[in-house]
Order: sequence, then C-alpha cells, then structure tokens
Amino acid sequence: MDATTMNPEGRAFSIKLWPPSQTTRLLLVERMANNLSTPSIFTRKYGSLSKEEARENAKQIEEVAFSTANQHYEKEPDGDGGSAVQLYAKECSKLILEVLKRGPITKVDGEEPTSKTFNEACETVFDISKGQRAFVEAEEAEELLRPLKEPGNSYTKICFSNRSFGLGAARVAEPILASLKDQLKEVDLSDFIAGRSEGEALEVMAIFSEALEGCVLKSLDLSNNALGEKGVRAFGALLKSQSSLEELYLMNDGISEEAARAVCELIPSIKKFSLLQFHNNMTGDEGAHAISEVVKQSPMLEDFRCSSTRIGSDGGVALSEALQTFTNLKKLDLRDNMFGVEAGVALSKALAKHADLTEAYLSYLNLEDEGAVAIANVLKESASALEVLEMAGNDITAEAAPALAACIAAKQLITKLNLAENELRDEGAIQVSKALEDGHAQLKEVDLSSNFMRRAGARCLARAVVHKPGLKLLNINGNFISDEGIDEVKSIFNEFPNVLGSLDENDPEGEDDNESGEGEDEGDELESKLKNLEVHQED
Repeated sequence: MDATTMNPEGRAFSIKLWPPSQTTRLLLVERMANNLSTPSIFTRKYGSLSKEEARENAKQIEEVAFSTANQHYEKEPDGDGGSAVQLYAKECSKLILEVLKRGPITKVDGEEPTSKTFNEACETVFDISKGQRAFVEAEEAEELLRPLKEPGNSYTKICFSNRSFGLGAARVAEPILASLKDQLKEVDLSDFIAGRSEGEALEVMAIFSEALEGCVLKSLDLSNNALGEKGVRAFGALLKSQSSLEELYLMNDGISEEAARAVCELIPSIKKFSLLQFHNNMTGDEGAHAISEVVKQSPMLEDFRCSSTRIGSDGGVALSEALQTFTNLKKLDLRDNMFGVEAGVALSKALAKHADLTEAYLSYLNLEDEGAVAIANVLKESASALEVLEMAGNDITAEAAPALAACIAAKQLITKLNLAENELRDEGAIQVSKALEDGHAQLKEVDLSSNFMRRAGARCLARAVVHKPGLKLLNINGNFISDEGIDEVKSIFNEFPNVLGSLDENDPEGEDDNESGEGEDEGDELESKLKNLEVHQED
C-alpha cells in the first residue's frame, strides 16, 4: 500500500517514496562527490579522489544504485517504495567504499575514466546478502553461485552474509571457492549458518575453511556465527594460512577466553592488522588478556573495537597496557564494559600514545570522575583531530566538568559529543556549554540527555550550539527542565525546530529540590556566577 496522510481538509491521500525526483538524485551525486574527495576516516585510510574524478564516479555510483533499487521496486509496485529507498542508500554507501578502496584511476592519454572502468570495479564484488534472510540448499546454491564459475571473472570479494548454508550448499560452494583462491582478497562469511544445528554448522565451516585455505586475504569477516572455540577451530585451515590479513571481524561470535586464545594460536602473523573488531562477545577478563596479546602483536592497528565484551577492571588494564605498545590508532571503541576507575586511568595513559585518534567511544565503562578526568586531560593535549567523543553512562559529575570542558574546548574538529546518562547537572552542563561556544563549526550532534539538568543548564547549552552551521541534533531529553525552561529552549530553536530532539521523557517535576540542592532560582544564580567562566584550551 501507499503511505497515507491527511490533507488540510481531512482527506486521505497517498505518498510514493519512490522514485526520487531528479533534483534529489543530483543533490545525492553532489554529496557523494564531496565524500569521495574531502577528508574523512575513509579517505584518510584509502586515499581521496580529485574533485573531477569524484564527480564522475559519483554519477556512475548513483546510476548503478538507482537501477538496482528501481528493479527492486518493480517487484513490489504496490508498496510505498520505502524499501527501495533504503536499498538505494545502502548501494550508494557500499559503492562509495568500493571506489575508495580501488583508489584513483590513472588516466590514459588525458582521457576521463570511463563507465566501463567503474563497472569493472563494481564487478569485483560478488554479494548474495541482499533480500530476506534465507536457507540455502544445494539446488539454490548452484544457481546463486553460477557467476563465480564464469571463466575469467574478476571477483576479489565475496559476501555470503544473510544466507544460511546447509551441508549440500557447502559442498556445491567448495570447488567453486577453491577455484578462486588466487584472486580473492576479501571474504565475508558473517551470519552464514543461522538456524543450523551445531554439528551441521561446524561441518559447513570446516568445508568453507578448507576450500578457502591458502587465499591471500586482506579482510575476513566471520561475525554473527556463534563460533565459540569450536567454531574458531573449525576455521583453523583458513586462519592458519593467513599471513597478510589486515582486517578481522569476530563480532557476536561467542568469543570466550578459550576462543580468543584459539584466534591467537591459529593466525600465524597479525603484524599487518589495521582493523580488529570483537564487539558483543562473552570475552571477560581472561579473554581480554588473550586479546591483549593479539593487540600487542599488531603494531599497525588503526581501528580497534572490543565493545560489549564483559571485560572488567583486570582485563581493562591488560587491554590498556597493550594499547600503549603502538601509536597508530584512529578509532577506538570500548563501550559497554566494566572497566572502572583503575582501568580508566590505565586507558588514559594508552590514549596519550595515539596522536592521530579521530573517534573515541568510551561510554558505559564505569569511569567515574577520576577516570573521566584522567582521559579528558590526556585527550586535551593529544588527538588534535578528534571528531567523535562519547563518554555516556560513566557516573560523571560536575566535579569532572572543568577537565571535560577544557578538553572539549581544545577539540575544534569535533562533530559528535555524547555525555548522556551522567550526573553533570546544571553546573557541569553550563561549563560544557561555555566550552562549545567558540568555534566548533563542524559540530553535528550533542547529547546531554539524562543528566539531572534543569532550566539554566538547558538554556545555556541551547544558546551555545543553536547557530553551529552543521548541527543536526541537540538531545537534552530525560532531564528535569521546567515547563518554562522547555518553552525557552524551543524559542531558542524557533528557526531550527528539527534540530532539537524529542523532550517527551523530560520530567519537569524532577527530583526533590532539597535533595538536588538546585531549584530554578538557584540554577539561574549558578548561570549568572558562571557567566564569565573562561575555558582554556591550554594550561
């Protein structure tokens, strides 16, 4: 059915989300050209294109993505086109990354890169992950994998994610994959055994492992397969043959202590690792010690994710010490672990080593004020290009606000600041606001939700960020802002109502003033006292 809404006369009418207008398509081309030619975490890693080449590639990416999404839409003509829009965006994003990984195309005799050259680059990726999750048996595997059997194909990346391979399908895939050993560089086998029994799943993994043994891979994704130690060892043949691996994804894989040690044991060389992701595992402290050994042997590591892995203080200290052994980190994600203060202080010493850090995801680590201050003090003096700082849910109070504010003031390239679910109250919020007042032209998102903030803090923060040219969201939901304060904040954002996040969880009654020690009048007085507060970038 079409999406429906009501016109001013109360009559229902339908809205088609697909196809996009020509204006929308042209704007997307401009945005993608900008992504291909301007500094970002991806262009820093893979290199950027000239503006001329970026625009040409952006046009071709949009055409390919539009064609793919339009074919999808034609199969669901009675829908509103929402799924086609999502596929359109997903395809654009995927192809942008493929173009960046391919790098600039050398012109021949002054000629522009052609559409054929771009399409050849696209045809290096074989991806069957689109569409609904599905079981794959032998007969369907024969049809799905037919393009991989074509003589002279140039596929260097395969993605079998979102399809569950049974034994029959695995046996069909085995000789096909073996024939591609000399050309494959990236293999994505994430979520490819869902719903299978443990015995069948392990056998399927072993078949794929032996078929791919000897590939000289740059990237391997085995996420979302509930591997555990048995699964890791089922991939033993493949892992043992990898000496040039640069990227390894083991997210949501049941990576316990034993499984982590198996990873360490099986991969012969991890010196080229630039990316290592262990998100959402049951690693614990002992597993963290095993992962730390991997990290210590990865001097080129730039992107490390070990979030939601049940790591406590002991394991956090071990990981932090491992992070001190090299200097190349650009992205660090340790969210949702139980580090505590000791590990937080140890982490601050590690962060001092990584001057090129651009993204730091340090939420829900139980840092408390001491750990947060240690980290803020270090980041203030290093990581000059920091773009993302997340320290939500760390029991941070106004006591740590001066250090946080000084750090934030120094980070002029920051695009996202998340200090949600702390206890900054008005005093801390006002100091953070003062830090954001000057500069910060690239700021896009600020989150100080659930911080016991009242009217004065909300008002000060709103005034500090409302005119930032790139601001997309200010989230101050879940605080104790009075009805008058809410009206005041909305008035400040009168010209930009879509930038102010929802306030449906704000509690104007808040906690008892006697307990909080800060009513509306006291909040106004506090803002007045801090009116001339100066936040220094340098000591």
